Amino acid sequence: MSTPPSVPDRGPNASGTREAAGLLRNRAFQRFWAARVLSSMSFQMLAVAMGWHVYAITHSAFSLGLVGLAQFLPMFLLTLVVGQVADRYDRRRIAAVCQSVEGAAALLFAAGTFGGWLGAPLVYLLAACVGAARAFESPAISSLLPGVVSREQLPHATAWATSANQTAQIVGPALGGLLYGIGPGPAYLACAASFAVAAVLVGAVPLQAKPAARAPVTLASVFSGIAFIRSQPAILGAMSLDLFAVLFGGATALLPVFARDILHAGPLALGLLRSASAAGALAGTVWLAHFPLRRRPGAAMFGGVIVFGLATLAFGLSRNLAVSLLALAALGASDVVSVVVRLSLVQLRTPDEMLGRVSAVSSLFIGTSNQLGEFESGLTAGWWGAPRAVLVGGVATIGVALLWMRLFPELRRTRSLAHEETRAAAGT
Repeated sequence: MSTPPSVPDRGPNASGTREAAGLLRNRAFQRFWAARVLSSMSFQMLAVAMGWHVYAITHSAFSLGLVGLAQFLPMFLLTLVVGQVADRYDRRRIAAVCQSVEGAAALLFAAGTFGGWLGAPLVYLLAACVGAARAFESPAISSLLPGVVSREQLPHATAWATSANQTAQIVGPALGGLLYGIGPGPAYLACAASFAVAAVLVGAVPLQAKPAARAPVTLASVFSGIAFIRSQPAILGAMSLDLFAVLFGGATALLPVFARDILHAGPLALGLLRSASAAGALAGTVWLAHFPLRRRPGAAMFGGVIVFGLATLAFGLSRNLAVSLLALAALGASDVVSVVVRLSLVQLRTPDEMLGRVSAVSSLFIGTSNQLGEFESGLTAGWWGAPRAVLVGGVATIGVALLWMRLFPELRRTRSLAHEETRAAAGT
């Protein structure tokens, strides 16, 4: 019996398209993706409601920064603990418990709103509780992915998992702004319900690989995540570049100021502004899922950060809602390049038995850039005004990208993520 002729590859991206289709048929990955979407969407809805609520009470950009600081401090203090927990216990259960805690916090927000006793100090306290829960949830969710798909599928799975966050950041803020326009109570109740469904889904994710045996806790193991990252210049460079880019260039905390005082719009416009960057990022992740970065991902990451800084400058100069939305969309599309490169490098180069600890440090970098970046933006806006603070941040972001190109040449010279797959398979 003759062997049928092989079907020729219809282009350099045909294998990527097949792998993407296979992922979307994977039931475990479907549950993982849906849980991540719902959890991130709930958090984004909650962020819109908290930001508008605090600014309506205080009329202070600095108070908006305090919301970000309240979420960052627990993440900073718990970094070494959460990594150990993620590596020693079932990551699905950790994520489900954390999402349940976040849902309970949303219920308290709703109760305080309906009862009339939700003031700014209580918002800060509940924001800290949400920050503590997300400190445990983020590394557990990030390190869960290699147990759901094979290592060969990780670059594509990472792109699609990143798209889960971007989908949530489109739907969540817009829905949160719409519900907040009806009333803050319905917005908080919707957050609680979404967190509950996410907890059920993530708890039901079947794992392809069994968790590694629990190693004893030692002082060396506690700090091993930090030590590993320091031994990998490409990972350290990618994490720190992402950190400083969003730390200086992130204008998310100031969106209530722009929506209300500069663009003269309402809570729905605030939701649209928060969704715009995610819409651009989602387009970028879908593109990367079908056409992955095959050559020089490090160089692409530096280019993306520079575009991120330019888009930040455009947003700071804009006084038109449509132009602001386009600038934020460009900002999100450029940022997703650095996100995918960073996550792929971490997951491909890190042994599974310590992925939780490394992911915890990575989550600290992300939390620093996001939540501490919100505090930095609120502080500088209090000094100089919101538009000038955003412009300074955009210039600083471009400067960091140019400096990091010299400080981390290994990241700039990274050949391809396919090469990282080969390294991972060889255990080097």
